[in-house]
Amino acid sequence: MDLTGLDKQWLLALNGSDSAFLDSLVKTLTTATTWIPLYIALIYIVIKNSDNMKRVLLIVGCAVLCVILAGSIDDLIVKPLVGRWRPTRDPEIGIGVDIVNGYRGGRFGFFSAHASNTFSIAIFLTLVIRSRLLGIALVLWSLLNCWTRVYLGVHYPGDILVGLLWGGFVGTLVWYLYTQIEKQNEHPANFISSQYTKTGYQHEHIHVAVSVLAFTLVYAIIKACFSLYI
Repeated sequence: MDLTGLDKQWLLALNGSDSAFLDSLVKTLTTATTWIPLYIALIYIVIKNSDNMKRVLLIVGCAVLCVILAGSIDDLIVKPLVGRWRPTRDPEIGIGVDIVNGYRGGRFGFFSAHASNTFSIAIFLTLVIRSRLLGIALVLWSLLNCWTRVYLGVHYPGDILVGLLWGGFVGTLVWYLYTQIEKQNEHPANFISSQYTKTGYQHEHIHVAVSVLAFTLVYAIIKACFSLYI
């Protein structure tokens, strides 16, 4: 079987379920506004551990650049150019895809902007902050978003894989650009205190962001439970 056939086979195996709980959970997790508290918490880390507004704006600007390179280019250029149908709209297998609450997404799905956006941010901030805890949390957050897209049938696994590869490349590239700009500023190269990461970020502030991520997951689970009785 060719790669396209395997991609479709895996999609049909992983897409959807008979669980109303999972349907509601996935719809919450895949919605961008659900993660606003996490974004605020990440900005909080940057503000609390930066000695001037110039550095804050630099990091936030780099994060925005990640989204532009990882997701906007995908949506505006790659998807229309490649023109690969989303599974939910694929004339060949669309009828067999489990649709959740009528959600089908746009026409084209190669590659996944959810995967590339979230993974580029995860990689960029992991390299900047250098916290193993935060890095693991953000990578899992990105993979969780990827799973929701396959569950909803709006992306093939191949779309996700390419999105992750592109997002990882973008996140690393933007981090490299960030380091070149930072070389012009005078910041301590390494921190040896157990209270800080080696790039100067306090662990207590990182714990705030990880806690926000955990509470967001709890919120999504509770919301899904309540949806069963509404």
